Amino acid sequence: MSEWTWEYEGYEPAAERLREALCTLGNGYFATRGAAPESRAGLVHCPGTYVAGCYNRLQSTVAGRDVENEDLVNLPNWLRLRFRSRRADGSAGPWFSPDVSRPVDYRQTLDLCRGTLTRRFRYRDGEDALVGVDQCRLVHMADPHLAALRSEFTVEGRSGEIEVESAIDGEVINGNVRRYRSLNRSHLTQVQTGAADPDTVWLRCRTSSSDIGVAMAARTTISGQLPVSSGLHPARRRAVHRLVIPLAPGRPVVVEKTVALHTSHDPAISNPLGAALDRVQRAPGFSSLLASHAGAWEQLWRRAEIHVPGEAGRVLRLHLFHALQTLSPHTAELDVGVPARGLHGEAYRGHVFWDELFVLPYLNLHFPEVSRALLTYRHRRLPEARRAAAEAGRGGAMYPWQSGSDGREETPELHLNPRSGRWLPDRSRLQHHVGSAIAYNVWQYCEATGDTEFLHTKGAELLLHIARFWADSASYDSGLGRYRIRGVVGPDEYHDGYPGAARPGLDDNAYTNVTAAWVLGRALDLVRRLPAWRRQELFERTGLDSGELQKWDDVSRRLRVPFHQGVISQFEGYGDLAELDWADYRKRYGNIRRLDRILEAEGDTVNRYQASKQADALMLGYLFSPAELAELFRRLGYELTDEIWRETVDHYLRRTSHGSTLSGIVHGWVLARVHPADAWTYCQDALEGDVADLQGGTTGEGIHLGAMAGTLDLVQRGLTGLDTREDALWLDPVPLPELSEYGFSLRYRGHWGIGVRLHHEHLRITVPASEETPIRVVLPDRAVTVAPGETCTLKLPGG
Repeated sequence: MSEWTWEYEGYEPAAERLREALCTLGNGYFATRGAAPESRAGLVHCPGTYVAGCYNRLQSTVAGRDVENEDLVNLPNWLRLRFRSRRADGSAGPWFSPDVSRPVDYRQTLDLCRGTLTRRFRYRDGEDALVGVDQCRLVHMADPHLAALRSEFTVEGRSGEIEVESAIDGEVINGNVRRYRSLNRSHLTQVQTGAADPDTVWLRCRTSSSDIGVAMAARTTISGQLPVSSGLHPARRRAVHRLVIPLAPGRPVVVEKTVALHTSHDPAISNPLGAALDRVQRAPGFSSLLASHAGAWEQLWRRAEIHVPGEAGRVLRLHLFHALQTLSPHTAELDVGVPARGLHGEAYRGHVFWDELFVLPYLNLHFPEVSRALLTYRHRRLPEARRAAAEAGRGGAMYPWQSGSDGREETPELHLNPRSGRWLPDRSRLQHHVGSAIAYNVWQYCEATGDTEFLHTKGAELLLHIARFWADSASYDSGLGRYRIRGVVGPDEYHDGYPGAARPGLDDNAYTNVTAAWVLGRALDLVRRLPAWRRQELFERTGLDSGELQKWDDVSRRLRVPFHQGVISQFEGYGDLAELDWADYRKRYGNIRRLDRILEAEGDTVNRYQASKQADALMLGYLFSPAELAELFRRLGYELTDEIWRETVDHYLRRTSHGSTLSGIVHGWVLARVHPADAWTYCQDALEGDVADLQGGTTGEGIHLGAMAGTLDLVQRGLTGLDTREDALWLDPVPLPELSEYGFSLRYRGHWGIGVRLHHEHLRITVPASEETPIRVVLPDRAVTVAPGETCTLKLPGG
């Protein structure tokens, strides 16, 4: 395989769902899984098409309780195209299926450069002929409402006919995640179909509760031969175009299917069906669509240039490809968040979590307009977050752990343990640190872009309301002389309560408290920096006064951080929990990434043990540089020396099962500074998470977008120490033996295509010619200024 392609040889039914996710094509507006066009949903295949932000809410009965879930909707299958041979006597063979007529020379190729998926194979039609099939598909990156499939058929051995059925299939449900099978999964209603002569069929429908109108129109044409027959056959839930085409040995016949997709959420249309029909009828042929599509991808690759040698570089390019298919410049026009599993499947029901914490730092320096739109998604849902805080008896804004269409809490009340078959309470909605992630992203975006307009308006409102929530959540403990935040769940997720306690949640989660203190400090800084007129407006809009700000300052300096055995405690009481026999569990179960499910199936609970799913306290080393983290602890009245931090890292490293794909990123990032020799093991874990499906079947339900973008940021910021603050680029590279040479481009403060190259002990910065001001670059031992049109090569400290 080349550095720009991913190839799969042979047809393997057991691998289809993984391949379908990794071969998904999208453009930021919608995406379609890499399922075989002739396939229907079942045990092997799971076709799926998802439009960003297209959610629907359904009621279900689970374990005797009525529950409500909002899901990203699987829309009608536009890709559907099946075929079969017809003989001279008019008889027809069976429709081709790779699960019945095993193909030969089967190969799928995902072309990252051009954004296409091709499939080439041959299959035996009876005993006297071989039929060759060559298919290429795209989801258009220039026109986000178009997709196309080109199918070329060639027969060897005899003449005959081939019957092709091109359809839009509305008989779909949300069936990608098997553990959801007991839930209501039928989201589409009012399905209607029709035809627009001579070569177009259409389907329109609505989502059952969110009432989103969806329309698709498909134009199917032939080149190379005139059809024997062609008929349009609208049915109840399927719109079908059936063609019979003559085949002569060695003479290929090409069938082109072009599809347009619109929803009632789209701007500048009269109605979805009219827009879809007009767009598909005006669309050019496949070759022209491919040319403009490839051109759009070429522009994206220029803006997101990355050069990493070897297999790591190949995987990083795949990760970047899927990040751009989920969050492209088209996303900047939409009201959507960061779906944790991309637009690639239905896991987590397409919800938005805190994964933007791992995604926006990369986008800020390449596609800041997308970052701004994703933060605006949060700002639009500020009223709902404020309502949630008020209902909880607190001020400010309490953002939900999982969100979707309108910003209400979408975290399910129950979750299924597939190992035990039991439905259990889901307490992850107590992860209020999602608010700190939003505030952190606001600050990072504005530091990287210099977008003071956003910082002083929407950004300020977000920061202040999140800060108010934390100040109001903190209760003063006179015995300790400290503020405490009780009843939360940290990033670990395994621990959601104390053993045997009636009340869920934990007290003084270190990550939650330290990030809350950081939010309060940044909010105070921002208030001081705001122009007087804007500060007055904000005070009037929010009801802030000097007394409340004094409390913020006090809380930001006296929030409690627990310690045990000389290391930071993940939460109060963590050090009192029992130690787990890790060797025994690895011996008995092998893969113990989901240790929580294993223990629950045994009748035990992970709440009893010092065992973490992923980085929790160590997340602090992901968000903040060593110097920043030490300063944060000093502000809180604690000393955090390098030795204490190193011992903290070692302590949790031995007690983490890495049950999340995010865990490898954070550990690789932190260890690069603490134990460089061990860092690459975790970096590789992060790189292989989806490609090798390390979580055991989860990637087939959608890629892990936070992990993919996080690996890109690991190179961009983690290994370079890149930080954007004080109107400068700060760099403090940590060369790893396994990755001593790499490079990437940046967009920073009006400069497009700043080149950053690290080669062993040298760092080269290239600033393209422009009329922008010079860039200040700060290293640990010096600062330089690089003017537009200049290249500066710096020898690193110790080099």
